[in-house]
Amino acid sequence: MLTAQTYHTHLHALPSDHVELTYEDRFLRRKVLTLASGQQLLVDLPHTTSLDHGGALITTGAQEIRIDAAPEPLLEVTGEALHRIAWHIGNRHTPCQIEATRLLIQRDHVMADMLSKIGATTRDVTEPFTPEGGAYGHGRTHGHDHSHSHT
Repeated sequence: MLTAQTYHTHLHALPSDHVELTYEDRFLRRKVLTLASGQQLLVDLPHTTSLDHGGALITTGAQEIRIDAAPEPLLEVTGEALHRIAWHIGNRHTPCQIEATRLLIQRDHVMADMLSKIGATTRDVTEPFTPEGGAYGHGRTHGHDHSHSHT
């Protein structure tokens, strides 16, 4: 079994393998993951970390394992005043992927009902989910370390 104790928000080299994880599964500290190759990887990070799509777990042998956002059930949100709709979603502290012509959020019938009442159109989709990280850090964390230590 491989072990990874370091995470980077970007790749430094060609990855030796990759793993697909949902948004919720990309928030971890210690967990055994099964890689695309079938090999197992023990992730043992110093603190709970939000892993970004395209980031890399670094094994103790300096191999890079790419993180891919896995397809998951989402709600596609569209409408005339997308900026206003986005404000209502953000006001509820709901993770949101913001694109030019649509928003993506996790499926939630209460949110879908609220959004329809303010003029949004919603549609169930299954896609990778990479919501905005927020003003204070990447993902769900409040800090970001640019160190490149592989130990």
